[in-house]
Amino acid sequence: QVQLVESGGGLVQAGGSLRLSCAASGRTFSNYAMGWFRQAPGKEREFVAAISRSGGNTDYTDGVKGRFTISKDNAKNTVYLQMNNLKPEDTAVYYCATTRVLGITRSISLYNYWGQGTQVTVSS
Repeated sequence: QVQLVESGGGLVQAGGSLRLSCAASGRTFSNYAMGWFRQAPGKEREFVAAISRSGGNTDYTDGVKGRFTISKDNAKNTVYLQMNNLKPEDTAVYYCATTRVLGITRSISLYNYWGQGTQVTVSS
């Protein structure tokens, strides 16, 4: 069992920045690749970014490349999502999740533990 708790969401103006954190407890954090997903009102949950177990490989959806950075601190059992130059279309509830796949994956169905989510609202 893995417990995930996100934090760092909030209200920010367009062009601003936020850093989301996801603290994990339970099983060995370094055994898991991690992902960030988001869900806007009336829309399906979508992939945002993923990072491998070691942190050496990352993947981003096209809409956030160059603006968001995912990182992982295995010593602190925490994964981060640094979000810069935020846009109103980034408004959503952001979730972190774990997966046991080797490498990284965008597939929601392969993520087995999820946090409760943190709200990010970007005003224009």
